[in-house]
Amino acid sequence: MRYEVIGPMAERFDEVLTPEALEFLVTLDSEFAARRVALLDTRRARRDRFATGQLPDFLPETIGVRADPTWRVAPPAPGLEDRRVEITGPPERKMTINALNSGAKVWLADFEDATAPTWDNVIGGQLNLMDALDRRIDFTDPRGKRYALGEELATIVVRPRGWHLVEKGIVVDGRPISASLVDFGLYLFHCARRQLAAGAGPYFYLPKLEDHREARLWNDIFVFAQHYLKLPQGTIRATTLIETITAAFEMEEILYELREHSAGLNAGRWDYIFSIIKNFGQWPDFVLPDRAAVTMTVPFMRAYTELLVRTCHRRGAHAIGGMAAFVPARDPEVNATALAKVQADKQREAGDGFDGSWVAHPGLVSTCREVFDAVLGERPNQLDRQRDEVSVTAADLLSVDKTPGQVTESGLRSNIAVALHYIDAWLGGAGAVALWNLMEDAATAEIARCQLWQWLHHGTPLAEGGSVTSDRVRAMLAEELSSLTEGRGDAERERAAQAARIVEETALGEDLPAFFTTGAYARHLGPRRRSLAAAS
Repeated sequence: MRYEVIGPMAERFDEVLTPEALEFLVTLDSEFAARRVALLDTRRARRDRFATGQLPDFLPETIGVRADPTWRVAPPAPGLEDRRVEITGPPERKMTINALNSGAKVWLADFEDATAPTWDNVIGGQLNLMDALDRRIDFTDPRGKRYALGEELATIVVRPRGWHLVEKGIVVDGRPISASLVDFGLYLFHCARRQLAAGAGPYFYLPKLEDHREARLWNDIFVFAQHYLKLPQGTIRATTLIETITAAFEMEEILYELREHSAGLNAGRWDYIFSIIKNFGQWPDFVLPDRAAVTMTVPFMRAYTELLVRTCHRRGAHAIGGMAAFVPARDPEVNATALAKVQADKQREAGDGFDGSWVAHPGLVSTCREVFDAVLGERPNQLDRQRDEVSVTAADLLSVDKTPGQVTESGLRSNIAVALHYIDAWLGGAGAVALWNLMEDAATAEIARCQLWQWLHHGTPLAEGGSVTSDRVRAMLAEELSSLTEGRGDAERERAAQAARIVEETALGEDLPAFFTTGAYARHLGPRRRSLAAAS
C-alpha cells in the first residue's frame, strides 16, 4: 500500500511520524478500514429508519448477554483503580502540564471534542504526551511564568477522534486515513511501553460509539495492535463514553465486547443530548427546551445515568459521571453560585453510585474530590453498590416529552452565540473555549446548532411570544456576528464570517447534517496535498 504524509513537517514531528509508526498506521488501516466504512453505513441506515418513526429498543438478539449473570470485565488496571476526579482537556503543552499537576486522578487527553483537528494540534499533541511521559515537558507563557511537572501526576487516558472523522494529513492509496486510527495508533506505538515503564498502561476513552459492533471493532483493533507491538493481551484498557441514544440501549453488550479491555462507561451528557436531537429532532415529542433547562435530573437523563451505574457495577466496571463545565470567574458571587451547582451535581452522582466524575478546569478538582471523598473515604470506588433496585425501560430512556422548561429568546440567542463563537475559535485552532464562564467544546456547539434546527423545523413557540423563525434566527446571527467582529482585523473578520456560514449551513437548512465538524474540517482545517511522499 502507498501512503503519503500531506501535513507539513514542523520541528520534531519526525519523532512522531517515524517510518515504523507510519507503517503501523498503514497496517491498521489495511486490516480495519473496510469494517469502519461498513459501520458508518449502518449508522446512516439506522438514522434513516428513525426518520420513518422507528424507535430504538433493547436488542432481542443479545438478550443472552444481558441475562447471563456470570461474566465480568477485567479488574481495574494500574493507575485506574481510583478515578474519583478526572479532568479533561486538549493535549496542548500548557494544558498537559496543568492537567497532570491538577490533583485529579485521571487526565483525559482529548484529541476529539476539545481539540480543533489542525495538523499541528494532532501531531503536536502526540509529541506533548511523549514529552510528558519522559518528564521533559515545560512551558513559559508570554508573561514569563514557567510551568513544569510536579511529583504526583494524573494517569493519562487518551480520547481519539470518533469513527466518523478522517485525518487528511496522512493518505493511504489516495484516501484520508481514519482519524481514530491515527490518534490511537500513534499514541500506542510511542507511549505504550513508556506508560508500562511508569507503572500504568496505554488507556483510552472511546467516543461516540453507536452500538456494540463498533465496540467489537475497537476490541479487535486492540487485540491486533497488542499482537503487532508484542504487548501482553489486556494491556490496553478503554472506557466507553455512552453519549449516543443507541449506545444507551446496548451498554451491557458494549461492556461484553470489550470485557478483556474494558475500564468502564462514562455518562457523556452533552453528546447524549446532541444524539437525541440529531436522531429524533424531526418529531414533535422530542423537542427540547433551552439547553440550560436540560439538566441531569430531567426524566430521560435520569433514566440514562441510573441504568449506566447499575450496568457497570453489575459487571465490575467503573461508572464515571459527566462534565462540570464551569470556568471560575473573577466575580466572587458568580463563583459561589456556580460552585454550589457543581457541588450539588457531584453529590447527586456520588450518591447514585458513580465512582468518579469529570471536570473541565483545575479550579473544580477540589470541589469534585471533596464530594467523592465524603462518600468513598479510603475506598477507591463503590463497585459494591449494585443498584439492583434500578429498573429502566425503553420508554424511560425515550421520555423526552416529560422534560420541563420552555424555549426562550435568551436561550435562542445563547445557542446562536455559542455556536458562532465556538466555531470561530475552532477555525482558529482552539477546541476548548471558555464562553460566559462555561467551557464549551464541539459537543456543546453541536447541541446549540441542532437545537436551532429543531426549533426552526417545528416553528417552536417562544416563552415571550412569537416563535422561532428563520428571519429571527438570521437577524440574531447577524447581530452576534457584528459583535464578534468589532475591532477585528480583516483575517479574523473573514474567519468569523466563515463560522457564521457554517452555522447557517448546519442549522438553518432543510436537512440536519450529522456533524458540523466533518464538512468544516474538510474545507477549512485539513492539510492540502503537498510533495512529501513515502511508499510501503
